[in-house]
Amino acid sequence: MTDLTLRFLRRLWLALLLVPVLAHAGAYEATLPDDLATTPDLCARVPCADVLPGATRFSPRKGQPPYVEGYAGEGDAQRLVGYVMLSTDITDIPAYSGKPVVTLIGMDAAGRFAGVKVLKHSEPILLLGIPESALVAFNDQYTGKAVTDTIEVGPSRPDEGVLGVDAISGATVTVIAQNQVMMTSAQAVARQVGLIAPTVREPARYTTALPAGSAALSWATLVEQKAVQRLRVKPEQVGLERSDTPFIELWFGSLNSPVLGPALLGERSWRNLMAQIGPQDNALFIIRTAGAESFKGSGFVRGGIYDRVSVRQGSDTFSFRDTDALNLYGLEAAGAPAYDESAIFIIRSSSFSAAYPWKLNFLGNRVDRATGTRSFANFDTGYWLPEAYLDGGHPAIVEAEAAWQKVWKARAPAIAAFVALLLAVTAVYAFRERLTRLSTHKNKWPVNGFKYTFWVISVGLVGFGAMAQPSITQVLTWFHALLFSWQWSLFLSDPFIFLFWIFIITTTFVWGRGLFCGWMCPFGSLQEIIHKVAGAVGLKRWQFKLPQRWHDRLKWVKYAVFFGLLAVSAFSMTTAEMLAEVEPFKTTFLVGPLNRAWPYTLFLAVILGLSIFIERPFCKYLCPLGGALAMPSTFRWFGLRRKPDCNRCKACAVGCGAQAIDADGRIDHRECLHCLDCMVLYTDSTGCPPLARERKQRQRDGLPLTAINRAGYYIPIVPVQALPRADTLDTTAEQGDLKGRPDPRVPTDPVTPPYALPTADGSRPLLAWLAGELRDHLWPWDRARLTGRPVAWRAAGAALAVAATLAWALAATGRVSSGAVIAWWFGWSVYEALIRLAAKPHVKDGPWWGRRYRAANVMDMLSYVGFKNLLIGATLFLVLKAAGWLPQ
Repeated sequence: MTDLTLRFLRRLWLALLLVPVLAHAGAYEATLPDDLATTPDLCARVPCADVLPGATRFSPRKGQPPYVEGYAGEGDAQRLVGYVMLSTDITDIPAYSGKPVVTLIGMDAAGRFAGVKVLKHSEPILLLGIPESALVAFNDQYTGKAVTDTIEVGPSRPDEGVLGVDAISGATVTVIAQNQVMMTSAQAVARQVGLIAPTVREPARYTTALPAGSAALSWATLVEQKAVQRLRVKPEQVGLERSDTPFIELWFGSLNSPVLGPALLGERSWRNLMAQIGPQDNALFIIRTAGAESFKGSGFVRGGIYDRVSVRQGSDTFSFRDTDALNLYGLEAAGAPAYDESAIFIIRSSSFSAAYPWKLNFLGNRVDRATGTRSFANFDTGYWLPEAYLDGGHPAIVEAEAAWQKVWKARAPAIAAFVALLLAVTAVYAFRERLTRLSTHKNKWPVNGFKYTFWVISVGLVGFGAMAQPSITQVLTWFHALLFSWQWSLFLSDPFIFLFWIFIITTTFVWGRGLFCGWMCPFGSLQEIIHKVAGAVGLKRWQFKLPQRWHDRLKWVKYAVFFGLLAVSAFSMTTAEMLAEVEPFKTTFLVGPLNRAWPYTLFLAVILGLSIFIERPFCKYLCPLGGALAMPSTFRWFGLRRKPDCNRCKACAVGCGAQAIDADGRIDHRECLHCLDCMVLYTDSTGCPPLARERKQRQRDGLPLTAINRAGYYIPIVPVQALPRADTLDTTAEQGDLKGRPDPRVPTDPVTPPYALPTADGSRPLLAWLAGELRDHLWPWDRARLTGRPVAWRAAGAALAVAATLAWALAATGRVSSGAVIAWWFGWSVYEALIRLAAKPHVKDGPWWGRRYRAANVMDMLSYVGFKNLLIGATLFLVLKAAGWLPQ
C-alpha cells in the first residue's frame, strides 16, 4: 500500500467524519428554552406563526392540556384563526429513539391541520440515514386534513373511512409514533374547544360491602389492594445528588367509594365531602409523606391552577383550580403515614370515571448537572380502583396498539416469509456435511446453489426490499440498553432487524459468525456477488489476495474500529452513531448513494470497486459488526472439520477466500466466512491430497475403496487404533502421531488447567470441577506463574483491583456516573486480559459446559475477558439500578 494511497484514505476518513458533524443541525437534539413547558407566552418561545398561517396575535396558554389561540386583525375586526399546541404538553409517545418528537402543531378554527413543525427529535436515522427533510415532507401530508378523520400510516382504505399518509422508507416506527402524536394532540385540543364532542365515560357503580377477606381496611391493606398508590421521585431523577430522602413522595387514591372513602376519611368526614360535591363529581386525595418539594406549586395564586399535579385518563387531562381543592384534615385508616402537605381535589367532568384507569401526573423541575440548565419533567403513576369496590368489576378496556404492534400486524406476510427464509438457511447449513459430500472441487453446486440463492435474496429482498441490514449501531444500542434501560418496544419496533438478530445471536454461538457474514449479510453478499460476476466476465486474471503478512495485520483494523466505537459510545452515543458511518450500509440500502453527500458515495464506490479485485474487502478488514460478532465466535460450539494431515497440506488454505486458514492448517473461526470450500475438499477423493494419495495407493494395491468417515479418511479395511481426539491431546508428547506439528483440529494447542485434571484414581469430581471453574473465572491471578514476574505487575494488579472495587462502591453510593463505571470496566478488562495471558493462558473450546480447554492467544483472551466482564458488569448494573443506587 503506497504512501499516496494512505494519504488518500486518511483524507477520505476525515471527510467522512466532518460531513456528519456539519450535518448535525436542524431539529436533531436541538436546544429548547428552559421554560418551554411552563411559560404562559408559548409563542414568544416558538414560531407559532409558522404552523398557523394568517395569525398575527396569539393568546397566552389556556386550557388543560394547554393550547394557544391565534387571531388575525385588530379590535372589532379581530377573528379567531385557529389553535396552536405543543405535543409534549399533551402526550409523550416515544419514537424509535425512545424519546418523543417535540412537535408544534397548528389547527384552524374548522378543525383542520394548518401546519406542523418539529422543534426537536432524537432520531439518529434522521441525522445520518434519512434527511430530516423527509420528516418535514411526512408532516406536510397532514395539512388540510381534518383532525376528526381517521388517519393512518399506509395506503388509504376508503371503504373503511381511513385516510392514508405515506411512510418514510426505513423509518416506519418513527412515523407511526408521529402519527399518534399528531392525532392525539389535535383531538385533545379539538375536544376542549368544542370541535369534537367530549368523551363521556360511564360513571362508576360502587359496591357497599367490604371486599371478601377484609375485616378492616387498614392502610397496609389498602396499599396491598392498590386502593392507594405511591408516586415517588428520587433526587437523581431531577438532576440532584443522590439521597435517601426522596425529592417528593406522594400517596393518592379515589374517595367516592362508600367503602373506601369512609375507611380513609372516617364516616362523618366522608359524608360531609359527598354533600359538598355534585353527583357526577369525583374526589381524590393526595398527601406528601416525604421530600421538600410542594405538589401544590410555589407559584399558586387565588383563581389560578395547581400546575404541579394533574390527572390523565385516556387522551383527557384534568387540572385543578383553587375552587376544585378542599382541605384534608386527616386520614382515619389505621397505620396511615404522617404527612406535611395534603389536599382533596375534585374532578368536575363527565369525561372522567373512577371505574376506568387513570394516572396522577407530577411536574418536576429537573436540573442538568452538566450545564446547570433547568427544565420540567413529568412523572406519573397509574391508578385503577380495585374491582372489588366496583359493582360489576372493571369495564372492558380497549388499549390503543403500540407502534411496534401495528408494524408487526401490517407486515405480517413479509415477516412470515422472512422467518421462513432464516429457518431455511439454518436448515441448509445444519445439513452442510451432506451437501459437501455431494460436491467436488470441480462441481460445488450442491453447496453453491443454495449459497448463491441466499446471496441474491439477501441483497435484493432483505437489503434493498426490507432494508434489514444489521449494523454496529444496534450492537451499541443493545449494550447500553442492557446496562441502563432495557425497553422491549425499542427492539420490537423493527421486526426484520429483531428477528435477524435472534438468528445472528443463535447461529454465532452455535457455528460462529460465518453463517450470517458469509451467507446472509446483505452488504457482504453484495461484495461477493460483485467479485464472482467480475471473475465470470473476464476480470479473474486481475483478482488477487493480499499477501498473508498484510492480511494478518489489516484484519485487526475491524476490531480496533469496534472497540473504538464502543469506547466512544460510553460517553456519547450521538458521536458513536456519527462515527459508525464507517459502515456503508445506510448509503447502500437505506438512503441510496445518489441521496447522500459525496464522501459517503465515494466511500461506497471505493469499497465496491475493490470488491471486483479482492474478495469481501470490507468484511475482512473494516467491518466493526464483523469484529463484534467475531469475539463470541471464539467460543462457537461447533466448528468445521479438520484432519491431522491438514497441518502439512496447503490445498484448503490456497483456496480460502477469507484467508482464515493458517500455515498449520488451523481455521480461525473469527475470520472464517463459511464458504464451505474446505469442507468440500475434506471428503473429495480427487481434490484432497491425502485422500487422493490413499485412493491411488488402494487402486494400485487392488484394494476396495470404502466410504469416507467423519474423520475425513477412508474407513480402514483392517481396523486400527484411531488417532487421539483433539480435545484429549493434553501434552505435546501425545501429539507424536501428528508428526510433531500442531493439531489442525483445534485453533490452538489443547491444554488442561490443574483443577480439571483427573484425580489419582482417574475420577473427575463434579463439585471440585465447578469450584475450580468459578475460581478460574473470577480470580485472574496465579501466584505460581506470576512469582517470577516484575513486582510492577503484581502492584498494578492490586492497585487496579482496589480501584475497580472503589469505582463500584462509589457507583453504589451515587457518587460517580455510569459512564465512569464503564471506563473502569474497560480499564479493568484490559488489565485482566494481560494478567490472564501470563497467569492463566487458556480458554474453553466448544460448548461452555464442556471440559475442553486450549491455549489462549491474545484475541482469544480479549474475547473471553470482554464477554465475561460484560455479563458480570451488566448483572451488577442491573442490581444497582434496581436498588436505585446509580444516578441517571
